[in-house]
Amino acid sequence: MIGRLHGTLLEKLPPWIVIDVNGVGYELETSMTTLVSLPNLGEQVRLYTHLSVREDAHLLYGFGRDEERQLFRALIKVNGVGPKLALAILSGMDRDAFVGCVMEGDSKALTKLPGVGKKTAERLIVEMRDRFPHWQQEQGTLPGTESTGVPGSDPRADAEAALVALGYKPTEASRMLSGLGDELPTEALIKAALSRQLAG
Repeated sequence: MIGRLHGTLLEKLPPWIVIDVNGVGYELETSMTTLVSLPNLGEQVRLYTHLSVREDAHLLYGFGRDEERQLFRALIKVNGVGPKLALAILSGMDRDAFVGCVMEGDSKALTKLPGVGKKTAERLIVEMRDRFPHWQQEQGTLPGTESTGVPGSDPRADAEAALVALGYKPTEASRMLSGLGDELPTEALIKAALSRQLAG
């Protein structure tokens, strides 16, 4: 089992990243919460990981905080919630906000997340409510600054592709990004779009 990686951040192709660890490039899928906390390309990064073994693939997921990984692991135990939906939930809402929604039974807020319908929201509340009382709210994320983007890339196109990968429809992703500044890097565009979606 691969529990944590420490190496050089080589690529950011939301929601995928590549980390070089002693000459071996590890490809990981991350939530947008972790992505926006990453340092610039070429800098050192430490991530907690979860390895998912399927018949057709071995998939590695990366998290800036162990608490985020714990929530991911709790989510994928819920009936009908796979890794893709779990990452979408983590991308659209931070851990403390999600715990609050579950403890308060706020299914309406949960249905604003991509891929979460009314039944799934109710299932999340029922199955996860008893798991949270011992979790303490913690501050802090992975040290680092937001990237200025990959030279030559199109931040808006990359952000739209990342939102589609999270489960939003192309037209919905385009609407979420509408009006946001073109000068923003990909990670900032994604974060702003998700914040706007939840606020709306």
